[in-house]
Formats: sequence, C-alpha cells, structure tokens
Amino acid sequence: MNTFSPYRLKKARSLFNVFNVFNAFSYTILAGSLITIFALRLNASSTVVGVLSSFVYVAYFFLPIGKMLTKRFSIMRVYALAWVLRSLFMAPLLVAPFAFTAGRRDTALWLTVIGSFCFHMSRGIGMIGNNPVLDKLAVGADRGGYMTLIQIINAGLGMTTNFAIAMLLSLWDDPPLFLYAVLIAFGIASGVISSFMLKRLPEPEVNKNAEKTNFTKVLKESFADKAFKKFLIILFMVTFTSGIARAFSIVYSREVFNQSDGLLMLYSVFGGFGQLCIGFLTKFLIDRIGVKPLFISCTALSLMSMIPIMIFPQSAVGTISIAIVFLISLFFLLNFSFMGAEGVAQTYFMGLIPAKYMLDMGVVYFICSGMAGASGSFFAGVFLDSFTHAGFSRFISFKLLYILLFAIAAAILFLQRRLVRLGSLSFKDAIGVIFSFRDLRAIVLLDKLGKTNDSAQEEAILDALHDTPSVLSIKGLLERAKSPLLVTRIEALRAMENLSALNDEAEKALMNDLVNNHYTTAYISARILGKQRVSGAILVLRELSESDDYMLAGESIIALARLNDEAFRPHIENMVLNTKNPRLKIMGVEAFGVYKSTESLPALLSILRSENPPPYLRDEIVLAMANILNLPSFYSLLIRFLEDESLSAVLAVDEAEAAVERCKNTVGLFKKKPSMRRAENFLAAVRAYIFDGKPSLFSQWISDTPNPTTTHAIFSKAVFDADLNQFDCLKLLIIHWCAQNLG
Repeated sequence: MNTFSPYRLKKARSLFNVFNVFNAFSYTILAGSLITIFALRLNASSTVVGVLSSFVYVAYFFLPIGKMLTKRFSIMRVYALAWVLRSLFMAPLLVAPFAFTAGRRDTALWLTVIGSFCFHMSRGIGMIGNNPVLDKLAVGADRGGYMTLIQIINAGLGMTTNFAIAMLLSLWDDPPLFLYAVLIAFGIASGVISSFMLKRLPEPEVNKNAEKTNFTKVLKESFADKAFKKFLIILFMVTFTSGIARAFSIVYSREVFNQSDGLLMLYSVFGGFGQLCIGFLTKFLIDRIGVKPLFISCTALSLMSMIPIMIFPQSAVGTISIAIVFLISLFFLLNFSFMGAEGVAQTYFMGLIPAKYMLDMGVVYFICSGMAGASGSFFAGVFLDSFTHAGFSRFISFKLLYILLFAIAAAILFLQRRLVRLGSLSFKDAIGVIFSFRDLRAIVLLDKLGKTNDSAQEEAILDALHDTPSVLSIKGLLERAKSPLLVTRIEALRAMENLSALNDEAEKALMNDLVNNHYTTAYISARILGKQRVSGAILVLRELSESDDYMLAGESIIALARLNDEAFRPHIENMVLNTKNPRLKIMGVEAFGVYKSTESLPALLSILRSENPPPYLRDEIVLAMANILNLPSFYSLLIRFLEDESLSAVLAVDEAEAAVERCKNTVGLFKKKPSMRRAENFLAAVRAYIFDGKPSLFSQWISDTPNPTTTHAIFSKAVFDADLNQFDCLKLLIIHWCAQNLG
C-alpha cells in the first residue's frame, strides 16, 4: 500500500518512535562527547581527537555504497543490518581500557580509532534508509509536527543521557576507565535493540517508474548554476567551522580549564539544550520569514559565540565559578548557533535543488559536508599540536584557533548576502518580525490554527488573527478560506482585511473568490481587493457592481472608488440614483465620499431630494459630502447635532461666531487676511438664514466669494431649495464649510 490506514500509520510511528529512543541513547554514548573524553583519558593528542571528530562527517562518504546496496537488497534490510554492525563495530573500545592499563597506550588509541571509524562507516551506509522511512511515516497534515517530534526525541534523549552520565562520572574525582567500558557496552546493546525495531517497520515504497537521471549530467548542470556553486562554498565553510568550534570545545575545557569528566559531560548537556532551543526557534520562524534570513542570523550568532573565547582573560582561568559559568554559556551558544546554521543550510539546499535531482544532489551535499567536517577536525588537531610544539601555551593556541574561525565566519556572512532568497523576507524585514510582538503573536496563533480540528476553536483563533494583522499569516488564512464551514471562511477573509499587503497568491485567491462565491464571501474579497488597491480587479469589479448580490455590488462600488476608477464614477452615480435598495444606496454614497470628487455633489443632493430618505441615508450623504469637501471636523459636529437636533440653530450660529472670532485674531498677523466686513456679513447672513428662514442674503454671500468654485455655485442654489432646506444637518454642513473657508 502506498498510503497507511490510520491504524497502521499509528502503529508504524510508535515503532519508529521506540527505535529513536534506543537509537538516541546509543548514539549519544557511542558518538558523542563521551568518546572524546574517553580518548583524552587515553592521553590522545589534539590531532587524534580531531581525527575522531572527523569520523562523524566521514560517514557521509559511504552513502553511495548504501545506495548501491539498495539495488540488490531491500532498503530496510540494508538499514537494519548496517545499524547492527554499527553498534558491534564499537566492541574494540571495550578492550581499550585493559590495553591502556597494561601500558599499551598506542594499542588502546588504535582500538578506539578503528572502532569509531567502522562505527561511522556502517552508519553512513545505513543512513540511506533513514529519509525514505521518515518520508513514509511523516504524511498528512501533521507532517511537520511529526518530523519535529523525531528531532525532539533525539535531542531530548541526548540531553537526558548526557546528564545521567555527568552525574555518574561526578561520583569520582578520577572515574576509572572500566566505567567507560561499561557505558560503551550499554550503548552497543541499545544500538542492537534499536536495529530490531527497524526490522519490524514496513518497507518504504520505491517508485520503479521514476525518471532515471544521469549522475554526471546532474552534476554538470548543477555546477553550471552560480547560485548552487556559491551555496556549496558557503556550506563547506559553515561545516568546516562548525566541526571545529563544537568538537574542540570539549578539548578546550579539559586542557585549558582542567575540568573534570563529570563537568565536561554536564557542559555537553547545555550544548544539547542549545541545539534543542534552536530547533524549536527554527521550526517557529522558518516557514514564516524564510530560510535565508535565518541562515544569516545563525551565522551572525556563530560569529558572536566565538568572541568570549577570544577575549577571555587568562587570569580568570583558575577561578572555578567563573570558569563553570563561562563554559556552560559557551557550550550553549556554540551549539545553538552552529547547529542552527547547519540545520538551516540543509533546508536551504532542499529549496534550491529541483525535486528530480534531490537524491543525486543529496549525495553531493553530504559528501561536501563530510569533506568540510573531516578536514576541519583534522586541521584543528594538527593546528593545536603544531602551535603547542612551537612553544605556545594551550590557552594561546586555542585563542589563535578561534580567531581564525572568527575570520572564516565573517567571510561566510559576506558571501551569504548574495544567496538566492527563495521567497524569504529580506534580512531587514525578518529582523523586524523577530522583534515585533504583533508578528510573533501572529505566528503563535497560526501554529495553534494549524493544529486545531475544532471549528469553534478555529473561529476563535481567526478572530484573534483579525486583531493581530501580520503579513506572515497570509498562508494560514488562505488555507482556512477553503474551509467547508462558511463561518470559518468568513472569519479567515475578515482576518485578511487588516493586513498591510497581499502577495500574488493571496490576490489570485481573492479574485477567484470574487468570481465564484456570490452571496457568501465574494463581498469580503471585493472589499479587501479595494483596500489593497489591486488594480487588476477593476474590470471584474465593474461587472459585479450590477450583481443581484447587493452586498457584493455595494462592496464592488466602494472598491472601485478606492481604486480611483474615475471613468466609472458617472455610471455609479446613475446606479445609486436609480436603485431602490437602501443598503446599496448607502454603500454608493460611501463610495462618493471615497472618490472625493466635487462633481458628485449634485448626485448626492438629488438622492437627498428623493421622497422620505431614511435617516441613516441622510447622515451618510452629508458625511460623504464632508469627505468630498475635506472636512473631517464635521463628523464631531454631526454627532453633537444628532444627540439633540433641537440645537441645530445654536450650533449653526456657534460655527459662524467662531469663524468671525478666528478672523479677528488673525488681523495684523498675516498679509492675506479675510475682510472683517465680509466676516461680519457672514454672521448676519447665517442668522437670517437660520432664524428668519431667508436664504437670499446667505446665497449672495456664497456667490460673492473671491475666486468662487463649482461648489460655491452648487451651495448658493441649494440654500434656496425647499426640499433640501428641511434637512438641518445639510444646512449645518454648508455653514460649517463656509466657516472653515472664512476663518
């Protein structure tokens, strides 16, 4: 079966989870800090430690052998057998303590080196099966969550194991070598048990009909791509630096600070905690801000994590409390930054390479990493021993080594600027997201949204996203906009209304909703497209302005106004004048206020003249006219009027008196001051218009305005119109407009 049933998937995942528990315990013992400490106890030089550290990366060179074996044997058979041999190959290390006690130091070291090499060789062969198995089990909506769970199991078990070993070693000032043999035996046994779990897992499906690629041709095409070549150079430098900085932190702690075995293991626990933290942080941000800014950020952190070693004073080495705090912080920072850089580099690679080349170029990726890590570890060991033999102290030798690594990390940062963005935010925008509470809260809400299957909770989260507008939420909102529940689709689109910008995918989805979902959500999409000034929607919006769905028609009209479709404005005026739908009339009037064209004033007055306009339509009309006249202050005046309409005359005269007072205060201050006689005439005209019902004086005053406009002509006639004079709010608007222009 290509797809598991829910029951079979749950069972297979349980087996794989158990495998990872035993495997993480085994790997932490057989390939972690314990082996480095064991080698140091055997008096290994820095060169030997470097060789042992390089084996972690040498394993990648054996991936092609695993690939060849899968052509003759099943993937799970190769995977399981390699994992059994991987553990058994560490058996020589059980004999090493006896050889060392017998005075055969060289033999003990050779047994350690050979056993570790064979361990990683077999590991490299078996790794060919890990990704197909994980790909088979990580399916469905929780694919990312399950993959993260595997990482958490490995990191969590690694930390727990290191902590337990640290506590055990702390029981002795100088732990016996045979204790290490016992721990390694536990690691071997755990590794063998994990291989039995693999045998019970189902065989991953292999696509027999998949397109076959020529490896040489793939290499040629890939290396012809400048972006890929630049990435490989950066990958080599990152892995080279990381392989040295992290692996030799143990040697640094032992040889410079003379720390005990128990403390060295404890520092490794904090290193594992750093790795776990960057894993959670990367998972939290990578899908939202993209790979490139995270890659650059991790490299910058790597650069800063080495500064403490470069500036740490030698006088503080002997202070135990300072040394412990310093080394705990150092292990955390080195693993946090460098493991983050290596992990993000792999994600960047997967986004850079076409899917059809992924298998072949994946081998290239791991070989490049292997070469960098192996050569880096070996180089660092030789470097330290050479400077020590030249008479430098170990303190100075390590300081020089990390200064060199700092310079390489700085060069990496310089090269990373020109990496292809792969859809990421710019580094500046990404930093803005990281330090924005609103964006971070949106990410948390999106994470919750992706995990919920409850419609009520889904609606609540979408409502929260509406109050937390962030462009990072577009993808999650678009997914929920396809929900079978209407209320969920509406809430998802509402949450998109407050976004500062839309991407191409969002615009396309909204256009599709606009065309296909009349009477449901199309009106919201029309509103969003108008707010976002999506000019490509104009033709569709024009057509939909005459839709039978009056909500859609109204929002289309307002959207066209926001898009400043001036050519269509006269058509909208005719539609609003002729429609009998009060909601459509109100939305059309709102559109005129958005257009802000004085040519729409006659149309608005015509609507007001119609028989018994609804109160809310009356108010919308005068507010639209206020917007056209650029009078935002009229809104508060209208509110005061609506609270008590009997005050209309008082409010009108107040406006006139306040304007006259402003004119008096400006006398002598400005060259272009209104004539005081004209101001006094204004007050008299308003009183006659309001109290005596005689508009002639006021109309003449408006007409006599210096440099009159079309608006002056419209209002000078409007004050004579008996149908319009019944609306005190309109009279108040005209007086307010005159007062603002006067004073």
